[in-house]
Formats: sequence, C-alpha cells, structure tokens
Amino acid sequence: MSILLAAALLTSNCRQAPNARETDFNGRWNIEVPGESRSRAWWLEVEGAGTRELKGRFVGAPGGGLYEIPEIAIRDGELRFVFTRRYALPGEQLPYAQVPERRGVYRARLEGGKLRGTFEVDGHPETRLAWIGERAPVIADRDDGSWREAAPVELFNGKDLAGWKAMIPGKELGWSVVGGILSNVDNANNLVSEQTFWNFKLEAEYRLVPGSNSGIGLRGRYEVQVLDDFGRPPSVQSHGSIYSRIAPSVNASKPAGEWQTLEVTLIGRDVTVVLNGTKVIDKAVIEGLTAMAHDPHEDRPGPISIQGDHRQVEIRRLVVTPLVRP
Repeated sequence: MSILLAAALLTSNCRQAPNARETDFNGRWNIEVPGESRSRAWWLEVEGAGTRELKGRFVGAPGGGLYEIPEIAIRDGELRFVFTRRYALPGEQLPYAQVPERRGVYRARLEGGKLRGTFEVDGHPETRLAWIGERAPVIADRDDGSWREAAPVELFNGKDLAGWKAMIPGKELGWSVVGGILSNVDNANNLVSEQTFWNFKLEAEYRLVPGSNSGIGLRGRYEVQVLDDFGRPPSVQSHGSIYSRIAPSVNASKPAGEWQTLEVTLIGRDVTVVLNGTKVIDKAVIEGLTAMAHDPHEDRPGPISIQGDHRQVEIRRLVVTPLVRP
C-alpha cells in the first residue's frame, strides 16, 4: 500500500469515527422552561451525535406536535437546531395565519450532565428563553398483570372546582360547574389536579360540542386527545390518541352532543386506552412528553390535567383508581 493511500484511508477513518464529546448529546431529554408563557415543558431526542448521521425530534414551541428537526448541528461543543415557523413576537396581535414565518433558534451546551440552553426568534433578543434539559429516566414498571386497584379517587365532586388549580398563573380560569357538569369557555385556562398519581386507571365521561378540541394529561406529561372527529380516519391526532405519538387502532368517537366514555390505564410508560367501550390502544409504550406536558419529571408521580385553552368540553365524571403492588 502506498504512503499516500494509507494517509487517505487514515484521514477518512478519522472523519467517520464518532466524536466522543459530541456523543454525550445523544438521548432523550426532558426540558424545563421556567419562563414559558403557558407553563409547558419540552422534549428533545438527539441521535447520531458525533457522526455524520445527526438527527433529532422535538416537542415544544410553537405548535403541538412531535416534529423531526429540519436543521441541526453540533459545533464547538454547542448543539444548535432551528425551526422555521410562525413565531409570534411579544405584543404582536395577529391571527396565527398572518404571523410571518421566522427562524426559531435553539442552542444548548452540556454542563454537569444537563443541557443548558436558550431559545430565541432569530433577530429578536426580547424573545429569549432559558431552558434546562435532564435525561429522561428509565422507568421499570410494566403492565404485566401484577397490579391491583386501590381506593378510587373522585377528582370531580359534581359541585365545584375543589381539588383543582390553574396551570397558567395570572390567566382567568374560565371553568364553571352547572347542574353537576364541569365545563369551560373557549380559550380558558388548563386545570391541574392538586393530587398526584403514579400508576393508575382513569375513567372519564364527557360530552363534546361540534368542533371540540381538548385533552386529558396523564401525570401532567402525556395527553390523551379529546376531539370531535366522528367518522374520520384514525391518526396520531385523533380522539383517544396519545397526542402526536400513538394513534388509536380505530376511530371509536361518538358524534358531538353524545356522552362519551374514556378509560385509560397507565403503568410506567405502558398505556391502554378504551374509548366508548372499544380498546383503541393496547399496552403501547409512551416514548416521552407530549405538547400538553407541564411536569417534566417522569420518574415522579404527577397530576391529572384538563386542557381548556382550545374549545369547550363538558365533564360529568372523572375518577382515578391508583394501581399498586399486592
């Protein structure tokens, strides 16, 4: 082998070898954003760091889905990724469709095993937010048939909002109880239970008006979509889905105006969803937070939350039965 060929192969191999320092960015990260206006948490997954195959997925501002990151790089120890979306500026009072597309830039460095980062709309330093990412924990609990029901907890007493608090400080609540039914106005605050839960079965009865869009947050982290979508094909945004992550097997929705039932079993990351008597998700694994998340600490008990910031929903029953080891 010639000296030139050997040198070329060595150079090529060096370029392809993983960068040990950059590989520390790989993994799933739960992100706390202290200044986020809606009290939401974010989620980030990084794969292929230290190689030419770098890619990522993100749940966060703006918009509510799980998105592939279109522009991502690591340079000089800094992770940087960008979305081009309709980012509104502070004080900008425009319908969403009229908000100009802008570049949202996320940057982060590793410090003490955590991601410490910022978000900023490019060219607008007044939009800057600081955020901290911690590695998503491994959760050992599985839905293996060994769990038993404890005493059920009535989260809605049919009379008032006792046991609930607002998610977003300073925003009008927008919820009331009339005739034993809990309901909200459009663009209300989100509700958060004062009690927290780990493994449990949740049972809900609710009614949707035409165009309803709501959700129930499990441990304040994983949204079960509640949506008026009778007759539509199932998707990761359908009624009964784990929003943007797990699609129901079928659309089991009833038409708007009819009372509907939801039963959700959550053990560790394993989730089963029964909508109107039909099992639509069976022991699927939730990979991480959804857009409704406001509590990023996945290894701790968390609250039940109810989305009120979209459209109206009417609730007449909400019960959580903790699941425990015998």
